[in-house]
Amino acid sequence: MTPDDLMGFMVEVFPQVHKDFNVEAVTEDGVRMRLYVTEANLRPGGTVSGPSMFALADVAIYLATLSRIGPEALAVTTNGSIDFMRKPSANTDLIAEARLLKLGKTLSVGDVLIYSEGVDAPVARATLTYSIPPKRG
Repeated sequence: MTPDDLMGFMVEVFPQVHKDFNVEAVTEDGVRMRLYVTEANLRPGGTVSGPSMFALADVAIYLATLSRIGPEALAVTTNGSIDFMRKPSANTDLIAEARLLKLGKTLSVGDVLIYSEGVDAPVARATLTYSIPPKRG
């Protein structure tokens, strides 16, 4: 699936949040995507909230998986962990570089580095596993 295909899928299946994200590229091993940081993503202390960063990581691995298997709304997160390494800027978007480490018939495993736009050092690192439903029919 292309970036446009993935965003079209998001519009269709997740109309409540699709405007928060943009898929910028489908890469050789995953996707690069953006979280448009708004006031709703901020927490006290002038930084982006942990749940917002985790949402970016989760959506990035979900879409990286779908970029390889096609539109499968029922693929679900089965495991996830995140390390917050630096305070992200509250004044810039976040960029996720997601890569798939394993794509099997039933599981997809990937990791994500999250950056404040324009900053070289990552602000967070996440690892997620998705369950891929069996093919029907």
